[in-house]
Amino acid sequence: MKKIVLLALIMHFSGASTGISPNWGFWAHRRINRLAVFRLPESIQVFYKKHIEFLTENAVNPDRRRYAVMGEAERHFIDLDVYGDSALNILPRYWKNAVEKIGEDSLRKHGIVPWYVQTAAFQLTEAFKEKDPKKILRISADIGHYIADAHVPLHTTRNYNGQLTGQEGIHGFWESRLPELFAQGYDLWIGEAAYIAHVPTQIWETVAASHAATDSVFIFEKQLTEEFDPDKKYSYELRNNILTRTYSKEFSSRYHQMLAGQVQRRMKDAVKMVGDMWYTCWVNAGQPNLDQIEDFSLSLEDKKQQAAEQQSWIRRLFHVRTEGEN
Repeated sequence: MKKIVLLALIMHFSGASTGISPNWGFWAHRRINRLAVFRLPESIQVFYKKHIEFLTENAVNPDRRRYAVMGEAERHFIDLDVYGDSALNILPRYWKNAVEKIGEDSLRKHGIVPWYVQTAAFQLTEAFKEKDPKKILRISADIGHYIADAHVPLHTTRNYNGQLTGQEGIHGFWESRLPELFAQGYDLWIGEAAYIAHVPTQIWETVAASHAATDSVFIFEKQLTEEFDPDKKYSYELRNNILTRTYSKEFSSRYHQMLAGQVQRRMKDAVKMVGDMWYTCWVNAGQPNLDQIEDFSLSLEDKKQQAAEQQSWIRRLFHVRTEGEN
């Protein structure tokens, strides 16, 4: 049994489908980054479009790292309710001020996504200034992930999986099961990317909007659960030849209807902000001409290094001993 569990987790963190889907699900993260590329102006879209597969596939790297790399997990969320009802009014918008007021350890314990997005935006701007194609692609893929996570209501509360209200499993239900069933019908086109006048304000407004949606996420699920027979709330589906317990299609459909397009709106807003952020960082870098790096391609060595990094994350996650270790 231990070997089966280990194999399933390794498949999950290496990108294979196991039926376990953290953070929007791998599909949604990839979709958000991919669609954002088509919102860019032609002056930078040529470069991004050439590397759209990299940006799509590597949109899930932060999830692959989060359980294996120290300091990664805290970049995906913020527990606003830990700071009280006035959290959005009292929390400093800038990391330096927040550390001075609250302390770094406490901040990291309860999540730092709105501050880290600002850090990643600065890093991407610097990568554009340097015209470093590898940095541009890597940071673009990562920041797309963090922005998408900031659009998920359950990434803004300590009751992130309903564990405090007897609603365990609601996290994966909202951000994975619902998109899995219904996202193919979502209209996620926004139009051309727009410049973000003030990145800190934008990311904090995003987190505030996500947090405002948490009440309906919990209330509607609880109301619906009271109406459903437990045998009809859940069903079993075959995934990777493994019979998996999941929310039934009937329960999921009713919940999706009660949310009245909430998942689609948050996903659509994520597509918008990712494209806007890439464009903004390019503008803030002085709108460098990317023609010089247009023909860049990852070398075989780069690809080997990338694969080695992913294997390293898996080894650290499971403390797997390499053949060369005694």
